[in-house]
Amino acid sequence: MDSKRLEMLKQIAQALAAQFGPGCEVVIHDLAAKDPEKSIVYIVNGHVTGRRVGDGPSTVVMEQLLHANETPADHLGYLTRTPDGKILKSSTIYIRDTRGRVTAILSINYDISALLMMETAISGLVHTSEEASHGKEERITVLNVSDLLDDLIEQSVTLVGKPVALMNKDDKVRAIQFLSQHGAFLITKSGDKVAKYFGISKYTLYSYIDLKQEEKRHEQN
Repeated sequence: MDSKRLEMLKQIAQALAAQFGPGCEVVIHDLAAKDPEKSIVYIVNGHVTGRRVGDGPSTVVMEQLLHANETPADHLGYLTRTPDGKILKSSTIYIRDTRGRVTAILSINYDISALLMMETAISGLVHTSEEASHGKEERITVLNVSDLLDDLIEQSVTLVGKPVALMNKDDKVRAIQFLSQHGAFLITKSGDKVAKYFGISKYTLYSYIDLKQEEKRHEQN
């Protein structure tokens, strides 16, 4: 990312943080960074998530790093959760260069934990039991890369629908290919942790990942 664009994004970040106060964290990720786990190049109000310059990305950023040739739409107004339990309303804005390639991400994370507590208290007074029974829980995205792998492993097990102890080879292949497709193996030393979790060798792990590539080649032929 060129210096002029970075300075412009810093100016926007400072303005947003000043507008919404200390509960609003604004982060700039450089997707051209050599180490994808150190994508943060600027952050305002980092105390909201405990992150700082040089720290890693969220699920959304990791997915963009994995699918760098795609043109994603901005992801606005979704929920994230910090390791200490804060609930944030987040937005992810993709910054493109003159050729239309995504080179940076501007992320806004606003701490709504106190507001949710107020909402719960008020809704308990004004909503009927019939309305409450129709409520739908929204999935909360993991924010920190340190928790991202654990969350992805949990999602892969949910996808298969059975604990690892009961999984056969096909189940494990399905789970591991899910992890691969969602950028799990961009995380440092993730292969060791995933292999240990599923009770397989690293050689077997990578053979399961390669099965997807083989299937694609057969489909093309």
